[in-house]
Amino acid sequence: MEIRNLCQSVLRVSVVALGCNNFGGRIAEEETRTVVHRALDLGITLFDTADTYGNRGGSEESLGRVLGERRKDIVLATKFGLPMDEANVLSGASRRYVMRAVEASLRRLRTDWIDLYQLHQPDPLTPIEETLRALDDLVRQGKVRYVGNSNFAAWQVVDADWTARDRNLSRFVSCQNQYSLLKRDLEAELVPAMQACGLGLLPYFPLAGGLLTGKYRRDAPLPAGTRFARAASRADRFLNAANWAIVERLQDFCAERGHTLLELAVSWLTTRPYVASVIAGATKPEQVEQNIKAADWALTAQDLAEIDKLSGMAQS
Repeated sequence: MEIRNLCQSVLRVSVVALGCNNFGGRIAEEETRTVVHRALDLGITLFDTADTYGNRGGSEESLGRVLGERRKDIVLATKFGLPMDEANVLSGASRRYVMRAVEASLRRLRTDWIDLYQLHQPDPLTPIEETLRALDDLVRQGKVRYVGNSNFAAWQVVDADWTARDRNLSRFVSCQNQYSLLKRDLEAELVPAMQACGLGLLPYFPLAGGLLTGKYRRDAPLPAGTRFARAASRADRFLNAANWAIVERLQDFCAERGHTLLELAVSWLTTRPYVASVIAGATKPEQVEQNIKAADWALTAQDLAEIDKLSGMAQS
C-alpha cells in the first residue's frame, strides 16, 4: 500500500482510504468490524466518516467501538456542519456549534483527538473567520490535529486560506469533493485554487456512485441489492446518456488492456498529483481488497492521454 503525506501536513495516509458512510446504518456492527479489521490488515491508514453518517451518529459510534486500541494506528477523519436534528438547529459552522459538535464526535468515536476535522459544507450564515478561529482553538487545545473543508468552491478555498494566513490561524490542509472519471468539472477552477493554496484533494464518489464498478449495463435491469436499485435518486443522478457513452468507451479501453473499469477508476485518481487519498466505501471485506488492488494499475502517459480523450477533460 502506497503511503503519502496529506499535502503539507505530517499526516501519513494510504493512497486508498476507507469511507465509513455505510457503518451504523447500511451494515450492522459485526459486518463493520470485519470490514474495518480487513482494512487495517491491508494497510489502510485513513478512515473517513462524518457525524451525520449512520443516521446521525451511528457511523462514529460503531467505528469508535470497533477500532478500540487500533485507533492510534490510523488517521481518523470526520466532518461536521450538516444537520444533526430535524429542526436544523444542530448544524452549521458557528463557533458555538463547532465546539458542541467536536465534543459529540469525540465522545462517539471514543477518542481524545481527531486527526482531520472537516467542515462538511460551506455555511453561508457564518463568516469563515469565525469558523477558522474556532477550529484553530481546537488545534491549540489538542483536540484536533488538522482541519479541512468539503464541498467548497474555488473562491471559498482561496478566501479561507487568505483569512487563515492573514489572521495567523490554522489553515485547511485538504478539500473533500466529488471527483471521478465522470465528474471532472473541478479541474477548471478548484484544482488550480487548491494547488495555489497548497491543499490536497480527498475525492469522494470515486466510482460515480457505482457506475464505474462495471456492474451496470445500459438498458439492462439494475442488479438487485445495488445502490442504484435501492436509491432511485442516485440512479437518476448518474445514469444518463452522456455518462453511459463515456463508461462504454472506458470499458473498451480496459478490456483491450486486461483490466477492469474499477481498476481504471481508482488508478486514474491516484495519478493525479493533487490527490492525496481516494475515499472508497465498502460493505464487505472483499470490497476493501478490490479497492486496494484497483490502485495497482500503473497507467502510462499514453494511457492517460487516451483516457482524457475518452472521458472528456471538462465533464460535469
